Amino acid sequence: MSENRITLSIKKMSPLIGETVPVPFYATAGAAGMDLAACIEEPVTIPAKGRRKIPTGIAIELPSPQFVGLVFPRSGISTKHGINLANSVGVIDSDYRGEIQCVLVNQEDTDYTIQPGERIAQLVLMPVVQADVQIVEELNPTDRGSSGFGSTGS
Repeated sequence: MSENRITLSIKKMSPLIGETVPVPFYATAGAAGMDLAACIEEPVTIPAKGRRKIPTGIAIELPSPQFVGLVFPRSGISTKHGINLANSVGVIDSDYRGEIQCVLVNQEDTDYTIQPGERIAQLVLMPVVQADVQIVEELNPTDRGSSGFGSTGS
């Protein structure tokens, strides 16, 4: 089976990248996302029920508009400490060249301190299809129709 790979250009936005903060990496051979680390010089405390913007120290260049970078929470820090992304999933468009920053939210009742170089999120690269919009009078019918929330089971 051939590997499906692209080249992702990464620009260091901080001298800490590759020194005390790791370059984004896949933790295992089967990982879908690259781990992103907190590019901070000192620990940053996220107060209980609060949020903080944490830089990753990198900017990326996707190979074309047919790709998007999606920033997801890491399950470990989420399940162990209640730390998630405030926007659930961050979207890195192909034409964005600024630093990737993660707004982390602390869902617990106790403060949590992010350490320099701590893995805080993961970056997944995915294909994108842009749509041509067509306004119509009716949509093709389906068995489900317009039944919404909870209509297919609990």
